[in-house]
Parts: sequence; C-alpha cells; structure tokens
Amino acid sequence: MGKTSDLSNKGSIDSSLLSILCCPDTKQQVTMADSQLIEEVNSGIEKGEILNRAGGQVKEKLDGGILREDKKVLYPIRDRIPIMLIEEAIVLN
Repeated sequence: MGKTSDLSNKGSIDSSLLSILCCPDTKQQVTMADSQLIEEVNSGIEKGEILNRAGGQVKEKLDGGILREDKKVLYPIRDRIPIMLIEEAIVLN
C-alpha cells in the first residue's frame, strides 16, 4: 500500500504547473497520463522495448507521465520533475 502512494506522489505534479506546460515540439496541450498507461510503459521498459525519441533505450521506469493532447507522445515524470525534452519523449503506438 505504501509503495503505490509513494509512486503516485512521485509521479504527479502541481496542477498549476501542468496548466502552463505544453509539448515543446508541437505546442499541443498536455495532461497527466493515467496509471494504466504508466504501468504499460513501465512494463515495456522492463522488457527493454521502450525507446525515447532520440532512439535510446529507456532504462529507468517512470513515476508518472505527461501525455500530449493527440496521445501520441509521453513525457516522463521522475521524482515529481517533468522531463519536457523532445529527445526524451516516448512515442506511443
């Protein structure tokens, strides 16, 4: 039980911060990714199947994520810090 709350806490960001963020590539609005998507991505990371936009293998699991409006790109959140770098984005299928 403690583990889940720790992950959800580390994987969230303040709503006022989220409201001013946008995709650095397309300028689309972003929202918080739901826990099911994060679990799916983390499962793929564990299996070595997830690449970032730069083509590098993502090795560190996500605490949460910021999803682009078109739901095609996910920006990682680690320790409550959104990683809004284009090359660190994960392209979703």
